[in-house]
Amino acid sequence: MAKKIRVCSVDDIEEEDVMRFDHEDKSLIIIHGPDGNFYATDGYCTHEKQHLSEGIVDEFDIECPLHFGAFDYRTGDPTVPPVCVALKTYPVVIEGDEVLVEF
Repeated sequence: MAKKIRVCSVDDIEEEDVMRFDHEDKSLIIIHGPDGNFYATDGYCTHEKQHLSEGIVDEFDIECPLHFGAFDYRTGDPTVPPVCVALKTYPVVIEGDEVLVEF
């Protein structure tokens, strides 16, 4: 059974913004998409170990601040080279005004 972990309140992340979330041995990012939904992926770029929380959200892409590769954060798929390995994504659940990530 999946474990739900509270990340923040829905008001803590503005639309098209990103927040870092560390839990146990994982570092993730939470993104509030332009569609109003929240998304969670691994926090480190798969190309080099740069944290994506310092990247730029552009529509449905998160751009790595190191080499400017990008991922579709809804699926984790690479969209702009040099990244070529997908990010792991995690389900996000909204309960009341709380953003929860399922592990």
